[in-house]
Amino acid sequence: MNITEAALKGWIGFITRNAVAAAVLIALSTIGVGYFAASQIGINTNTEDMLSPDLEFRKNAKAMDKAFPQFDDNIVVVLDGANADLVADAASALTGALAKSPDIYGDVFDPKGLAFFAKNGFLYLSKPELESLVARLNDAQPFIGRLWNDPTLPGLFATLRLILEESAKGTDKVEIAALGGVLKATEAVVRAAIKGERKSLSWRNLIAGEDATDGNVFRAIILKPRLDYGSLQPGGDVIDRLRGLFAELQLENNYQVRARLTGSVALEYEELESVVDGLGLAGVLSFSLVILLLIWGLKNLKLAGAVLATLVAGLIWTAGFAALAVGTLNLISVAFAVLFIGLSVDFGIHYTLRYAEALGRGQAGRDALVEAGADVGGALILSAVAAAMGFLAFVPTDYIGLAELGIIAGGGMFIALAANLTCLPALLMLMPVAGKNITTWARKGGYRWARPLGLVIGAAGLIGLVLVPQVRFDFDPLNLKDRQSESVASLFDLMRADGGGPYQIEILAESVDHASRLAGTLAKLPTVKSAISVSDLIPSDQEIKLEIAETLGFTLAPSLSLEPERKRSSHKDRLAAMQEFRKFLDRGENSGGAQNLSAALSDFAAKFQGEPDKLQELELRLTWTLINRMVELRQALDAAPINIGALPATLRSRQIAKDGRAMVTVKPKADLTDRTALAEFVAEVRSIAPEAAGSPVTILEAGRVVVAAFVQAALWAFIAIGLLVLAITRSLREIGLIFAPLLVAASLTMTVSVLADLPFNFANVIVLPLLFGLGIASAIHIVMREKSADTGAMATSTPRAVVFSALTTIGSFASISLSGHPGTASMGVLLTIAITLTLVSTLTVLPALIAVFPVGKRA
Repeated sequence: MNITEAALKGWIGFITRNAVAAAVLIALSTIGVGYFAASQIGINTNTEDMLSPDLEFRKNAKAMDKAFPQFDDNIVVVLDGANADLVADAASALTGALAKSPDIYGDVFDPKGLAFFAKNGFLYLSKPELESLVARLNDAQPFIGRLWNDPTLPGLFATLRLILEESAKGTDKVEIAALGGVLKATEAVVRAAIKGERKSLSWRNLIAGEDATDGNVFRAIILKPRLDYGSLQPGGDVIDRLRGLFAELQLENNYQVRARLTGSVALEYEELESVVDGLGLAGVLSFSLVILLLIWGLKNLKLAGAVLATLVAGLIWTAGFAALAVGTLNLISVAFAVLFIGLSVDFGIHYTLRYAEALGRGQAGRDALVEAGADVGGALILSAVAAAMGFLAFVPTDYIGLAELGIIAGGGMFIALAANLTCLPALLMLMPVAGKNITTWARKGGYRWARPLGLVIGAAGLIGLVLVPQVRFDFDPLNLKDRQSESVASLFDLMRADGGGPYQIEILAESVDHASRLAGTLAKLPTVKSAISVSDLIPSDQEIKLEIAETLGFTLAPSLSLEPERKRSSHKDRLAAMQEFRKFLDRGENSGGAQNLSAALSDFAAKFQGEPDKLQELELRLTWTLINRMVELRQALDAAPINIGALPATLRSRQIAKDGRAMVTVKPKADLTDRTALAEFVAEVRSIAPEAAGSPVTILEAGRVVVAAFVQAALWAFIAIGLLVLAITRSLREIGLIFAPLLVAASLTMTVSVLADLPFNFANVIVLPLLFGLGIASAIHIVMREKSADTGAMATSTPRAVVFSALTTIGSFASISLSGHPGTASMGVLLTIAITLTLVSTLTVLPALIAVFPVGKRA
């Protein structure tokens, strides 16, 4: 008997003699640790924080965040609707309501709603665009003045009549008839009303000379709210309040505008909800599967119950250790529970089946527990230390996300060992079972089938090495999120609408002049669509444009001088105006557009028979947004020269930092979901500006860091575990036997990843450390049992323990694959494949190798 066995016998003998006291102390400590873990542990869903802050690209990103803190922790309210006027009015109503609660919503930035752009919008048009617009508006002056004074349905019909009369005279005022297709747009609104649809006229598009029929219009309002960092969901309260405000303002009903939330706060909020919901479902399914598999594998409810209770206690202790060691979980370390379940159950099953073996040989309960502990304890200790080494090998790397998982899982291995050598024997002592041989897996001839199977699996692993260079790593955090969720769908809608989105590079220039020069240089690169600095907010040809706009002021200003009155006509006036206008339109000399409108109005009158509510609704749809657009037009007549100092502070501060440095924003030409295009874009921009930051840089560099971390950790783990096994077994052959199935399983896993197009990502990369942990543990158990058992390992309980240990882990990960969170689901799928292949390799390749290279029997 060696020192380890003697110590194990002494310890388990002490626990079993004081089983009641041990169980009570374990229960009390578990309750206390559970309370501590629940109150202290948090979750951080920011994938960038999973990488070391000392990396150069992270330093650049931090410098950008420090210079422009208003871009951090934002909520973006995305308004979208079919009518530009209603979207603008909804945005105005919403920003007004948000501004009343700065203590909740913080800074509110609506770039399209800035008074600065309303006043100076003409200057941001090209010279030909402005000349065309001014010409149309000068021609339309009589009609604009008339609508300004009477923005009602009778006023609109009277104005349309005047337009058509001018057209019939052949004057150049006829141009107004084509202004945005006013007749066609009015007809469309009437036809929609007949069908019961809520379509409104877009006066903004009419004034701009654009199609006034409905289109898809987006508006983004950016908030920097006050967050509750003491909560698991810092933005939860603000998001709930925003949704309540949307309902209070009745944006859908009053403006036909949909309001959605995106931005970093909303993305993290929904992702955390998705992760928690997914893991909650996975937890229930996983726990259920573990119970069923334990009952099936151990064939005894008491044995299964003891292993399960030990698992729960150890899991709670590990959660407490996680709260103490790292405090906040990330999207990778949050999976520590599943890792713990797989490896803790592994220890428990091996101990319990070894106990059942001893009972089957006729030993008494306490003696069987002590004997089983001494027999399997060495393998458990070696497995725990080896698995911990595999996990802890990630700690020195720059991949903090996995390093933190390594700390938790590495500590968890020793907690699992302690739980299964303390809690489990105490519970088994308190719940004695009758001796029964349930452990035989294969008889002495069992190695015969292993040779051909092992040869096939091993050959597949070797062939698979050809595909390993094609393994794909996808470290775009957006691909870990649910594309159907509100925040992600809104983000991609914005990207399609304005060509921006998260795939752009930001650069800090030393000054405004430097930023302007740098933007000019970057804009010439083949992969760059645009490079924008604060200088691009200063319009060109201002003198000429102001002169052109001034001519419009002379014409329109008198017509818009009085304050507008938002009024409604009476039903009698509306009905009379429609009848008169229809009579006018029925004249044969009118154009086809007028005749179509006449037909629409006739159909409207025939269907609704002059119903007051329907006529009032039609007036609302045709004229309600008119006054706001006229006010905007009047504001545009006051345009003035613009320089950087004239830019509003809220706009200037988003381009120029307090210390005078300025931002350059670079947008790509190509779709950066193509990783080759992303690498080319980043390389070109960094060739000019090495300090570039932004998501394309992060995605590219994160991939490199993670791959380097895995190579480094795998090397350290291989060396450390190899030296450990060598120190204990003093046999290079046994090192080879233990590592061979692990390497085959790793090769096969990466082969399946390539063939099934399952790229590695921030979530599922834990497959590799888990392969180390579970694969090493299983191989160690079989090799050490082979040394100690006269019948060979395959004729003992060990293969059964290996199988059911793996099955419980496979069940856990298979349940995770059902999660609605894509990152978590991908983790479940890939890990299910990996553990299945590890089990197959351990039970085929290892026995085949043992048959060819027998291990020395322990004396």
